Amino acid sequence: MTNSKDIKKRSVTISGHPTSISIETEFWDILKSIATRQEISINDLLSRIDDGREGNLSSATRIYILKDLISENQTHPKHS
Repeated sequence: MTNSKDIKKRSVTISGHPTSISIETEFWDILKSIATRQEISINDLLSRIDDGREGNLSSATRIYILKDLISENQTHPKHS
């Protein structure tokens, strides 16, 4: 279960505008991995998420990460 200590608030710049986003540490780690894989900064990735989002940025980011993980799993399934 997630508690408030697991949520990290970070200042970011999205499309030239400073803002902040609060998501769980695990999501920050995955977001960094996605940005690295796409060879862009976390701010640039968040700008892309922000451009297509509905609802708040934190929720949109979690949904983006979930969709990315599903897509990666379908592209590179792990065999047991």
